[in-house]
Amino acid sequence: MTTQPMPPEAVLTEVPRTDMPARVEERLSGLLHAEQARCRAVEPRAAGMVEALADLVTAGGERIRPTALLTGYLAAGGDPAATPAVDAAVALELLDACYLIRRDVRENTLLRHGAPTLHVRHAAEHERNDWGGDARGFGVGMASLIGDLATALADRLAADLPDAARQVWHDLRIGRLGGSYADHVLSSRYLADPWPSGCLTGCSRGCASGWYALQHPLLMGAALAGRGDLAVAYQDYARLLHAAWRVRGFLDGEDHDWYGDLLRELLLGTEDRARAERTIGHLLDRTRRILAAAPVSPAGRTELTALAVRLASAPA
Repeated sequence: MTTQPMPPEAVLTEVPRTDMPARVEERLSGLLHAEQARCRAVEPRAAGMVEALADLVTAGGERIRPTALLTGYLAAGGDPAATPAVDAAVALELLDACYLIRRDVRENTLLRHGAPTLHVRHAAEHERNDWGGDARGFGVGMASLIGDLATALADRLAADLPDAARQVWHDLRIGRLGGSYADHVLSSRYLADPWPSGCLTGCSRGCASGWYALQHPLLMGAALAGRGDLAVAYQDYARLLHAAWRVRGFLDGEDHDWYGDLLRELLLGTEDRARAERTIGHLLDRTRRILAAAPVSPAGRTELTALAVRLASAPA
């Protein structure tokens, strides 16, 4: 029988929390503030680029990648007082911001966190000031530059990581590009499937929609903690959790796509939704079995379980 997942609050309160998430926020805001000050001194007009990036990354969001990295790091016995894990978490968030900007441009998304997306914002600025050239082209170009800035800052942080963690970073950088390229090709050919069938049958190479949000941050956390022996357990855990997360996203309509809405309307009756919920439950059970055999402390096992429940649970 499939066990019912514990509510996230019941799990999280069992484990003392560190101040690492707060330090990630401080490091991120401090880095952007320092870069903005540097730009004002060198080329004042470029400071707006940093300001726009800061607006995006501080506007909200779940910080899934930093959370996964810190969870994997602490579960592996990493030192909460060390700084490399904080820098790596900030680098992951900045890299994700770049991909978010590029996706918004590609899909012509109008709003992000309740505010105009960067390409829309800069196109509107162009039109307002009656500048020369094409307003949309200007907006797209400026958004691309801001994405490049996010990547440059992320790479600068990653350059100082220990060798093992830096190798994971390089694998992530190349792998995510390939995943994004493949997803874009499938979408353009109308072959993208909102229902994550590939995840459920054993996705090993990943995709841009979530795999790189879990596997590589966890592996980087293990590497930073000097626990390369956790790589297989973390990969197996990430593969199952990714599948559960994708199913949950489909059920909750997180794809914001007309095709996904159509599939949900046509395919998800009461019994089908119940079957999908059972699938999520089975996947969570399998993550628990992997964690039960993993060489991590009981507290670390609880942390990783909490992460799984958080990502796979229905919104309150």
